[in-house]
Amino acid sequence: MRVNQRKAGVLLSYAGQAVQILTGLIYTPVMLRILGQNEYGLYHLIYSVVSYLSLLSLGFGSSYMRFYSREKANENEHGIAELNGTFLVIFLAMSAVCVVCGITMVFNIKALFNKGLTPAEYGTARILMSLLVVNMALTFPNSIFNNIITSQERFLFQKTVILLQHILNPFLALPLLLLGYGSIGMVSVTTALTLAALLGNMYYSLFVLKAKFKFGGLHIPVIREIGGFTFFIFLNQIIDQINWSVDNFLLGRLSGTAAVAVYGVGAQINGMYLHLSTAVSNVFIPKVNRIVAESDDNTELTKLFTRVGRIQFMIMMLVMSGFIFFGRSFIRFWAGEQYASSYYVTLLLIIPVTVPLIQNLGIEIQRAKNRHKARSVVYFFIAIANIFISIPLIRAAGPVGAAAGTAISLIAGNILFMNWYYHYRLGINMGYFWKRILRMLPGLVLPVLFGYLCSRYLRFGSFIKLGAGIAAYIVIYCLSIWLFGMNKDEKQMLMGFRHRKSNARDSRG
Repeated sequence: MRVNQRKAGVLLSYAGQAVQILTGLIYTPVMLRILGQNEYGLYHLIYSVVSYLSLLSLGFGSSYMRFYSREKANENEHGIAELNGTFLVIFLAMSAVCVVCGITMVFNIKALFNKGLTPAEYGTARILMSLLVVNMALTFPNSIFNNIITSQERFLFQKTVILLQHILNPFLALPLLLLGYGSIGMVSVTTALTLAALLGNMYYSLFVLKAKFKFGGLHIPVIREIGGFTFFIFLNQIIDQINWSVDNFLLGRLSGTAAVAVYGVGAQINGMYLHLSTAVSNVFIPKVNRIVAESDDNTELTKLFTRVGRIQFMIMMLVMSGFIFFGRSFIRFWAGEQYASSYYVTLLLIIPVTVPLIQNLGIEIQRAKNRHKARSVVYFFIAIANIFISIPLIRAAGPVGAAAGTAISLIAGNILFMNWYYHYRLGINMGYFWKRILRMLPGLVLPVLFGYLCSRYLRFGSFIKLGAGIAAYIVIYCLSIWLFGMNKDEKQMLMGFRHRKSNARDSRG
């Protein structure tokens, strides 16, 4: 049951990513042209600022699985009910605080952005911020119900809800854009879908999974223990917000909304790139917590870490290498000539982040072992350094300079420090990991050679020709990785997926 749910979760995660990418290819260019560079930049700026309110979760959402796994290992159903009740009360309180903070931001919006916006943009910004604050407030109670579904490893329902959100968002937003509602219409749709997801997750948790909630008063020792664990997760969330959102804020204050729009296109592509890796690792979160709770076997964790990392490497390298060779032409056709600099922004974001993305299961191993504190402290100081590095770089090179500052912090913290920490402090054998990652490099030779020749000697005069070149690259990449990169177990796993799909079609026939 668990294995089938994990496999269904991975497949639906990638189906969701495929839908998100395909709709983005069609929807985003239309949206960019309807909104214009300045309104898109304004939307992206407000979205990134409101996202700081997610810090109010204080890291509690990421801690649920650890405490649930402990109670489950002890077969303590009463403890699970108390845990559910405690977390729900905490998240409802956070939602209320989010609304209060959001109202304060709306009434002080001019002080927030100084002279970075025009007088006309402030009116739209207030409405956008109000809607996004409501959207953010809804995500807090949704977090506990989503965690309950994850703890039961019911990925089929969970990923289906996310898939529907990816499908419905552009199809509902596009008519509003065409009717002239602009970015306000887009955000209204996003907020409505967040509410629908919350109601769906509530119903499934309460009436299908029969989740129990016990509200017997606040258990101070439990809250103190959870708080001690989550503080460093909270610190890590601050770091993520600095690394991925502060560039927009600094650009908005120093360069204006047009610069934010250029950076926003690169950040949007980077966002899709980030989500691709979590499609695999997220479904293994319960398994990691179960291994740590039951045996804490570092050998088993190393093998799982490596197995997931190899799968992620094959996927991420296809996207990253393909973008290196075809990205410049892609952005020209997709977003427009005025976004040409977004190519360099994207490269500076996705290349250094690739290493931590193929290792992101390690974050869950740290949390399960309660060994995430040192990472958070080191990352915090690197993120602060990122701000001071980015300011002069933004003044010198605009959006590209902002991305360069983020790239420097990613290399220092996420690559150099974390690989040392995994090996010497967490007990993960990184020599074993990298040896098995590097064994896939022969599978990259043919696609890289083909991509280089295409970028060097071919000029793609239309989106159709570019699409044909990308399709050929994907075929060559997949064949080369199959022949020279995959091991026997990975080939058997892939053939197993095909075998199950064939049996399913036969049974329907």
